[in-house]
Amino acid sequence: MSTKAKIILPLVVLAVGGLAAVAIVRARPKVERQETAVPPPLVRVIEVGREDLRLDVISQGTVAPLVESDLVAEVGGRLDWVSPSFAEGGFFRRGETLLRIDDRDYGVALSQAEARVAQARVRLELELAEAELARQEWEDLGEGDPSSLALREPQLAETRAALQAAEGTLEKARLDLERTKIAAPFDGRVMSKLADLGQFVSRGTRLGTVYSTEAAELRLPVSRQELVFLDVDLGINEESSSADGPAVELRGTVGGHTYVWNARVVRAGGAFDPRTRMLPLFARVEDPFGRLASSTGPPLPMGLFVEAEIAGRLAEDVIVLPRSAVRDGDQVLVVDDDSRLRFRSIDILRTHRDEVVVEGGLESGELVCVSPLESVVDGMAVRTLLETEPDAGQPALEERS
Repeated sequence: MSTKAKIILPLVVLAVGGLAAVAIVRARPKVERQETAVPPPLVRVIEVGREDLRLDVISQGTVAPLVESDLVAEVGGRLDWVSPSFAEGGFFRRGETLLRIDDRDYGVALSQAEARVAQARVRLELELAEAELARQEWEDLGEGDPSSLALREPQLAETRAALQAAEGTLEKARLDLERTKIAAPFDGRVMSKLADLGQFVSRGTRLGTVYSTEAAELRLPVSRQELVFLDVDLGINEESSSADGPAVELRGTVGGHTYVWNARVVRAGGAFDPRTRMLPLFARVEDPFGRLASSTGPPLPMGLFVEAEIAGRLAEDVIVLPRSAVRDGDQVLVVDDDSRLRFRSIDILRTHRDEVVVEGGLESGELVCVSPLESVVDGMAVRTLLETEPDAGQPALEERS
């Protein structure tokens, strides 16, 4: 191949390739520009409805016996008998003897007191006879008005006083003898045992602590804001009765199991606690240990910390919302018929835990947004995801256009 052909042939190839590229570019289809469509944000909503709701109040407290007493020795001596019931946790009945002090010395003292009374009565009879004899002698031999000494009136008064003193000593001896037996003042249970068989005790020695099993009581603090939801007499009306106080449901855990007991508010405290700014309500549980035949519930241990749900007043025709639906204290976002968000002011009756009870500002059937939105504009278009009834602990969702 000549030198000229070597130069021309590459140029021809390049020219043909260039023409082909131009033809391809010119033959390509036109690209039409389209605006990018941004879908409205997806929000979770709930459909609200009006209902009647009981505004219960939650509190906590510790179970305590209604009556708690220390057993104290009223006479001194050695304990010669202790009841098997007198043990920590033991139950006993009213009038049952729990401990006994050696009563031999007190028996002797009683016999001596009886003898002194008999002697004083004899002396009084003799003195009465002497006084009567002196009166007759004065009437027979005396002149004028007799003196009290002549009629033996001082001696008679002395013997009468001596008889009264002897009778008082006898009564004390009888009481001391009775007090050697320490009896239960009520149906109850032993909280602590401080004395035992063979121990010498003196007057005033604490023998143990017992409490009544007839009823238990709890101190339930309630805030001033929550009191308005309860029908409780605060002591303003002296004629009102506490028998109709609000019912209370107690929940406590014992041995890994949660139990429920029923109680009733019987009175309110006399003043607000200056530290907590709460007013204590006192709830009573009858027969906490189920000792009566009519009782069916589990025993309620003393000292157990429980949660109390106090029955409140009935609020009619209200709407319950989750707290997450409320914005700026008293506003919610409502989705209108055009799927647009609208700010709505509401009248809040109560805020409790994770719920808000609404009196006004919403109607049944309206959709309220519960999604946490950072930037919201009134009239903003949205897509909605309706929360329906929960199933197996999880909220069901239903997308709506």
